[in-house]
Amino acid sequence: QVQLVDSGGRLVQAGESLRLSCVASGASISGYGMAWFRQAPGKEREFVAAIRNGQNAYYSSSVQGRFTMSRDNAQNMVALQMNNLKPEDTAVYSCAAGRPILSTIRREDAYYTWGQGTQVTVSS
Repeated sequence: QVQLVDSGGRLVQAGESLRLSCVASGASISGYGMAWFRQAPGKEREFVAAIRNGQNAYYSSSVQGRFTMSRDNAQNMVALQMNNLKPEDTAVYSCAAGRPILSTIRREDAYYTWGQGTQVTVSS
């Protein structure tokens, strides 16, 4: 079973960039679909980005064009590059691993291993 540790969150100003990392251990991520979700205070967790076994990434409409997800199977990690951050991006960001099919790639229940979360706070 793969275990995930995500990191990189901190307080930034609006318009700045931040890079989150998610390092896996216990198993290779090469057989997993990987995703990032986020949860803002008082809101439900929402999909941010995902990559299945290939390199094509899928994004929510709210981050499309600003965020880039990448995966490095050799380093057993995924990353989320976040540019032009906005106050509404403030949330706890968690990486996740699972075996989603294309139709479920944005669904939380398609993933069964989660990182502990890292706090991103964007001030205006």
